[in-house]
Amino acid sequence: MKLLIILLTVFNSFLSNMETKTLQSDFTVTIAEDLTAPMNYPGTITMQGRKFLLTMFGIRAAYDGQTLYMFSADTDELTLSNPTEQELVQTNPFLYARALVGECNITERQTSDMKQTIITLTPKDQSIGINRFLLRVRNSDLIPLQVEVKEGMKLSTLKLTNPAFVTTEQKYTIEPEETTFINDMRL
Repeated sequence: MKLLIILLTVFNSFLSNMETKTLQSDFTVTIAEDLTAPMNYPGTITMQGRKFLLTMFGIRAAYDGQTLYMFSADTDELTLSNPTEQELVQTNPFLYARALVGECNITERQTSDMKQTIITLTPKDQSIGINRFLLRVRNSDLIPLQVEVKEGMKLSTLKLTNPAFVTTEQKYTIEPEETTFINDMRL
């Protein structure tokens, strides 16, 4: 029982770290469904708690805790909105993990070299839409290395490349240029 308590503190400590520290990383999202060839999508992320800066698909996105900024260079358009909690959970896998806690059985196991912990969240009720959520965390600093979400025949994998906690102050907004069209959808 004592070992179980120690292991489960890895997940709790990881979630606390993600609230207080700033994570910066390149990443690749891989989506594989059934027997089709997987699709890979590269990007970059900087995040602290609920706030983030993201570049992916030629879009820059930022969330400052209240406003979501989405900038498309192709159209020179900046869209501002106030996302719902559900929209945030769908875009941030670490917020999604936190939201799943009450709905899932959680297990943790060390890799054979003891350098990583694999945290598996398995829904108590399969009607929530996923089969499992797997998080791989580096033990030395509790940095996330990989997230896998299994939904039926679909497997989505987020693999972080050279993730690190940074101490530089981040600005979680996007400032428009003078010519940028601003689409303000905030209430």
